[in-house]
Amino acid sequence: MLARKSIIPEEYVLARIAAENLRKPRIRDRPRKARFIAKNGACNLAHKNIREQGRFLQDIFTTLVDLKWRHTLVIFTMSFLCSWLLFAMMWWLVAFAHGDMDPSTESTANSTKWTPCVTCVRSFTSAFLFSIEVQVTIGFGGRMMTEECPLAITVLILQNIVGLIINAVMLGCIFMKTAQAHRRAETLIFSRQAVIAVRNGKLCFMFRVGDLRKSMIISASVRIQVVRKTTTPEGEVIPIHQVDIPVDNPIESNNIFLVAPLIICHVIDKRSPLYDISAADLALQDLELIVILEGVVETTGITTQARTSYIAEEILWGHRFVPIVTEEEGVYAVDYSKFGNTVKVAAPRCSARELDEKPSILIQTLQKSELSHQNSLRKRNSMRRNNSIRRSNSMRRTNPSLIVPKVQFITPEGSQSASET
Repeated sequence: MLARKSIIPEEYVLARIAAENLRKPRIRDRPRKARFIAKNGACNLAHKNIREQGRFLQDIFTTLVDLKWRHTLVIFTMSFLCSWLLFAMMWWLVAFAHGDMDPSTESTANSTKWTPCVTCVRSFTSAFLFSIEVQVTIGFGGRMMTEECPLAITVLILQNIVGLIINAVMLGCIFMKTAQAHRRAETLIFSRQAVIAVRNGKLCFMFRVGDLRKSMIISASVRIQVVRKTTTPEGEVIPIHQVDIPVDNPIESNNIFLVAPLIICHVIDKRSPLYDISAADLALQDLELIVILEGVVETTGITTQARTSYIAEEILWGHRFVPIVTEEEGVYAVDYSKFGNTVKVAAPRCSARELDEKPSILIQTLQKSELSHQNSLRKRNSMRRNNSIRRSNSMRRTNPSLIVPKVQFITPEGSQSASET
């Protein structure tokens, strides 16, 4: 049996598929750009080929604070063990030099008035236990030092000084690691995405910042920097070119009162690096906006800093943050479940430069959004009417008692007429 031929010729199908493939643009995924600042505020920077490693030992305290907890604990544990072993060896040498290790001295000590340097120290184990008792000031009472050896008194003083230094460095390092400034920054949060929308007739770059703790950040200030790769007219390539951009703040100072989540706004004007960027150009831009929040912790008085960054893929054009602060029974309540929620609003897709040159673009955009909003309301109202009519019809069909019966009227001439009410 012959195979069934298609109604459409095969040559036409192949030509059509080829034409569709040519029309569709081939979108290739761009290689993901490395961030300079991660979303959690960590600097994505690796230091390599550092030859002068001795500079870190010159500031040993800062080096210990910067280390990880497991490395710090290992260093302090080894410091105590090494000091105990070192002074245990010194106590053993003092006892050996004085003759306390000789078994014959025990018999002579009972018959004569012979006194050892340290009582009950006749082996390295007992010397190690005595070293621990001296340094941590335990003093069980079995082993004790006498006034027989001045060298033993010198070793005792030296071990106490070394033990105090190790304890002081350990306590200071642990305190600084637990009270570091970035610990307080863990409760300072930023919105995952930033938005660009119209505010007061200007295109603005906006993001939201909040504090989860009730203890406030005093003298909090926000700075924004744009980091991008630039090339100078002389041909020099600057891989990390930082440009400060101003923050719109109605207060003369740059400080903010971070009692509730705030929307930080940057007006895109002639001074802004985003002045010539439109919505279509934003996805092609290789830039990163770094946000830095600095302030003093109210409870400890330590200066803290929280950081985050926004790349082009994390900036929503034509969106606005939803309000999350409401008044409930005389108290302002903050709903953090909507902290990063946005809603789409009308915004021109052109750049801020084009908007300044042609202000009519903004008016036309607002008019179009108003018309679309009215049309959507009309469609919604018509759909509600249709749904109500369908419900009433379905109720009449399902409930026979609601059907109006036909009534016959008899005229004086004797003819019958039926009418339905």
